[in-house]
Amino acid sequence: MDDGDDLKLDPNFASRFGPGDRPSCQLYLISPVRIGDAFADQLQAALGAGAVAAFQLRLKDAPDDTILRAAERLMPICAAHEVAFIVNDRMDLAKLAGADGVHLGQGDGDPKAARALLGPSAQIGVTCHDSRHLAMEAGEAGADYVAFGAFFPTATKQVSHRPDPSILGWWSRVFEIPCVAIGGITPDNASPLVDAGGDFLAVSGAVWGHEKGPAAAVAAFAEVLKR
Repeated sequence: MDDGDDLKLDPNFASRFGPGDRPSCQLYLISPVRIGDAFADQLQAALGAGAVAAFQLRLKDAPDDTILRAAERLMPICAAHEVAFIVNDRMDLAKLAGADGVHLGQGDGDPKAARALLGPSAQIGVTCHDSRHLAMEAGEAGADYVAFGAFFPTATKQVSHRPDPSILGWWSRVFEIPCVAIGGITPDNASPLVDAGGDFLAVSGAVWGHEKGPAAAVAAFAEVLKR
């Protein structure tokens, strides 16, 4: 099937348009795939170091009760900082936890089903890799944001898709739904994604593995976003 993604995207597409009135790019934190008892303190430190729009609990292959217990501990911290709490993959657990929303991979269910289960105010995101076609489908199905990536090599997950930053500019100039850039993003390589038109930077390893701790990492990202 020809979905249009085989048509090369002009890397200068976004430069044909004005910047518009979209809000400034924001930070979207994703948890490590495994967390310990000290993680609540790390999250508290991170959220206190700079503006963060959302936090995603991504505990891959963890038992349901482990995910729910983690959500119970971490959701109040996010609420205190006015940060949206998102559960990865599992709309059923997002419902049980009372989370603000769910992030769906391509095999994790339909945004329409998530909306029916979680209600009109839930934040529903969809992974779209490097595909404009998947992103448009997600938007039509009612997603609140689409995620493109991985833009850089990452140790967080195995990836086979490597979009060009121009996809962020194309999306942000054509559609109102926000786009999230994900994959190997650090304070040192983030600027081109911000300049291209990303609405959010989704980061994990660069924060939780920062040599000076997560608060220092969030502060470093804040400097990039401020510029």
